[in-house]
Amino acid sequence: FTTPKAELTCCTGGLDEISSRIISRQREYLDQFPSVERDLPVIFNEFCTSWGCPTEKRLQKIVGKLAGKGITYCVIDAGWHADPEKGWESNMGDWIPSKEHFPSGLKAAADMIRTHGMIPGIWFEPETCGKTSDIFHKEDMLLTRDGYPITTDRRRFLDMREERIQQYLQERVIDCLKENGFGYLKVDYNDSIGFGCDGRESLGENLREHMACSQRFYRTIRNELPGLVMENCSSGGHRLEPSMMALFSMASFSDAHECVSGPIIAANVHRAIQPAQSQIWAVLRAEADDRRLRYVLAGTFLGRMCLSGDVDRLSDSQWQLVDESIAFYRRCAPVIRDGMTVRYGPDVPSYAHPEGYQLIVRATEDQAVIIIHTFANCGHMIQESIPALSGWHIRDALGDGTITTDLDDQGTLQIRQMNEFDGLVLLAGEGRGIQG
Repeated sequence: FTTPKAELTCCTGGLDEISSRIISRQREYLDQFPSVERDLPVIFNEFCTSWGCPTEKRLQKIVGKLAGKGITYCVIDAGWHADPEKGWESNMGDWIPSKEHFPSGLKAAADMIRTHGMIPGIWFEPETCGKTSDIFHKEDMLLTRDGYPITTDRRRFLDMREERIQQYLQERVIDCLKENGFGYLKVDYNDSIGFGCDGRESLGENLREHMACSQRFYRTIRNELPGLVMENCSSGGHRLEPSMMALFSMASFSDAHECVSGPIIAANVHRAIQPAQSQIWAVLRAEADDRRLRYVLAGTFLGRMCLSGDVDRLSDSQWQLVDESIAFYRRCAPVIRDGMTVRYGPDVPSYAHPEGYQLIVRATEDQAVIIIHTFANCGHMIQESIPALSGWHIRDALGDGTITTDLDDQGTLQIRQMNEFDGLVLLAGEGRGIQG
């Protein structure tokens, strides 16, 4: 048995520098993924649009709205396999497309997405099964502990060590991706096996072998579909450790999609994985005012921009704000990909009721993206000394046009007139830039 390699580092620069050094080793993964990923393209996922009820008819409206917006991936999330009686949450594992939701079939849906200039994606949770699925009752194909299938409230777990399971998933997952022309796979994992399973060795060693075989399955997908982009969904599994991130182009950072804590969590994740692999959702609601939209859109600059929500019900003025954000994100993407992160601002101890503000600087040698989120009691002016930006200027800004900002020769950033729970993104660089 050969243990995984461990790497150590030490420095005087604090937690941000330590974290940046450690996760910088993960940059080598980025060159292994499909070339479409190099510019950190924008994703749309319809889960917070349909809430588990994607349909061919609704997808047609969504795709029509997204065409030409600079979005690369359009992902069909959970519910495409829904059964009229079982629903979708309990019958996962059989992976039979719903004729009611997609009467023309999944290939027609994928083809429709491609004709509108986007890469079609689909959601799976391959390693688990729901209680109304057929495979849920095939106990010889499932993980056990003390001779009994490991069973949670709604799920059991496929034994990935079994060749029968590898073949089953080949037919139900890989062949589905191939036959229907999907170019993006979202892998979810919404429960916990616990501390181990039955097998030849200890509970822990058996679990390690099981997980090694899970990774073998994802390597098989990459080998058979080298152009496929894979997402390691957060949710219950939240498997953001390096060996998993080496297999997946990105991971969705959290399911805190509509919470005020979203940007706080997204910034924290900079200390665990590369922002280039951290998918941040902006859930766009038709009833949201501009300040709310700015808040969620600014959060996506902390990683990979992913849109969801009421995209087929937004007003023209709301879409203008989204369009401006996508265009600005594209300008910032090289810094998001290659920069180093330092966090400024007061401590924010409460996720549910945050106060003050958060200021994240992501910088390369010649550019910096500055992402600011305000919370309750943020005050009338934000001022931070950022020595690394001495002599730089604010080149452009994305936010409320009444907010004033400047960066002096000593690297002191001043931001005035920001409201509570607002978002602002600044692009800074050397040489002359905009002032005020």
